[in-house]
Amino acid sequence: MLGEYRIEGRRASEIAASVERAVGAGELQPGEVLPPMRELAVYLEVNPNTVASAYRTLRDRGVIETAGRRGSRVRPRPASTVREAALGPLPPGVRDAAAGNPDPALLPALGQALAAAAARSAERPTLYGAPAVGTELERMARAAFEADGVPSGSIAVTSGALDAMERVLAVHLRPGDTVAVEDPGWGSLLDLIPGLGLRAVPVAVDDEGPLPEQVGRAVRDGARALVVTDRAQNPTGAVLSATRSRELREVLASHPDVLLVEDDHGHDIVDLPLHPLAGATDHWALVRSTAKAYGPDLRLAVLTGDAVTVDRVRGRQRLGPGWVSHLLQDAVVHLWRTGAVDPKAVADAYGRRRNALIDALAARGVRARGRSGMNVWIPVPDETGAVARLLHAGWAVAPGARFRMDSPPGIRITIAGLAEDELPALADVVASAVEPKEARRYD
Repeated sequence: MLGEYRIEGRRASEIAASVERAVGAGELQPGEVLPPMRELAVYLEVNPNTVASAYRTLRDRGVIETAGRRGSRVRPRPASTVREAALGPLPPGVRDAAAGNPDPALLPALGQALAAAAARSAERPTLYGAPAVGTELERMARAAFEADGVPSGSIAVTSGALDAMERVLAVHLRPGDTVAVEDPGWGSLLDLIPGLGLRAVPVAVDDEGPLPEQVGRAVRDGARALVVTDRAQNPTGAVLSATRSRELREVLASHPDVLLVEDDHGHDIVDLPLHPLAGATDHWALVRSTAKAYGPDLRLAVLTGDAVTVDRVRGRQRLGPGWVSHLLQDAVVHLWRTGAVDPKAVADAYGRRRNALIDALAARGVRARGRSGMNVWIPVPDETGAVARLLHAGWAVAPGARFRMDSPPGIRITIAGLAEDELPALADVVASAVEPKEARRYD
């Protein structure tokens, strides 16, 4: 059965563990079909309901996927395997336009902010029992949210945007629930969802955000949650427009029980206005990370939402890490108070590079997207070939497979670390790399 591997066990937990061990050891390969439940039940001499329970456990853990009459099979990637893991170290001399990092030259110096936080700690140490969120950070975060039209709500602080999303999804959803996500969309989120035992349903996105008709279809088909990127969508650079926001609110008005999660990914690096969906459903959350504007190592994001959601997140957080370091919170307060980042200047710097590459590609007959943020998304006919040819020419770009579910192939180029004067040469290489190659004949 299944080649050399024999599934074992008498109880559902034992059968599930047997399959999971085999997947982890590589004895069951990604895509390999599992035996029908009744057939396996006969083989193991157990009730078919026992096998059904084992398969359900494996599906909820993200180990297998089921496709109705087509049966169950090992997921193409284990849920614990992040998409970036497929990328190895770059060869010497290759320029990195794949990692998605901000430009270090546009990040503020942290010395004074950390020193100010340390001085506060020396004067008033944070001890057990202190509030999880600093008073000044909460005040400033709430004021910034309200200035952008986000409904007034409590504030939670998490270790980055993905941590916030994980906590919000976990306190509302159960394994097996469906989450509607942007496609193409943030690869880390696409990894997180199966890791939580949830199922992702793709929703196409254009330059103004998720398509309302596809969001409507997803929630009508039972999606329990919807995740939307408001600005600087990764990887396409989409920005939720005022018109699209109204259209999506109309869709969600008929589905108030859907959990809405918004990621303001472009906060402090985009000068386009925020058009939030917050409050369109009964349970919602909007998160802003400091990573892109202040540096990825400043592991902090602020989260607001309806009272039930924020209370659940903060309550669950108390049972685990307790709180995010007040040293980091105070450092962020110092950065905000002193205006350490000029969002317009940062947006202009990224915009010049992004537009220069898009224009150079257009002049060479290559269509690209990138309305905001640090990335340019380029549809390609042959994703693997384009990535390989660019790497051979000295440029590492991100394969679209890191961001896609059902959307067509593409590549993502991060312009943050590139100089404007080298973008025409990059455009030449991209134009050559994405051309369909003629098939060779071997007579």
